[in-house]
Amino acid sequence: MRKKDYPYFFLVSITIIGLVLLPFAIVKRSFKDWIIVYLVSFIGNFFSDEYLVSRGYLKYPKKLFPKYKIHLPFDYVHYPLMLLYYNQWTLNSKPVGIILKLFPFVIPQTIIETIASKKTNLIKWKKGWTWYHSLISLMFKLLTCRAIIAIIRKINTGRISAR
Repeated sequence: MRKKDYPYFFLVSITIIGLVLLPFAIVKRSFKDWIIVYLVSFIGNFFSDEYLVSRGYLKYPKKLFPKYKIHLPFDYVHYPLMLLYYNQWTLNSKPVGIILKLFPFVIPQTIIETIASKKTNLIKWKKGWTWYHSLISLMFKLLTCRAIIAIIRKINTGRISAR
């Protein structure tokens, strides 16, 4: 394998791993809730990524689907999978637990993104975007989606939903 093919091999590998793990994250108690979590994360991340790319903060020079400006595997597989597991882990947590349980998700993601930005051509940060912008935006998106799901669960109290 040539050195220039490694980023594509990496992208394909983690996308396949994410696709394999996705059914295990969704097919659990409260199937409806996890589908809603997936759709909320899918839509929210798509629009935030589209916004950041169109404003020039992020660029994905090497992607699996060059036709699109955004990183489709991250927006449609990796981030929703991360949010599914985060929501499942924090399902019955108090606010402090919800915040503390963010870190095992956002710190590794930020480290991987920082390495990808510095060592590969998978992502380019522009206009002053740095690792802490990624960390804060990822925390904000996870908490926002978690709040949306909590509101949906509150509305569905007494119906088939997670308790």
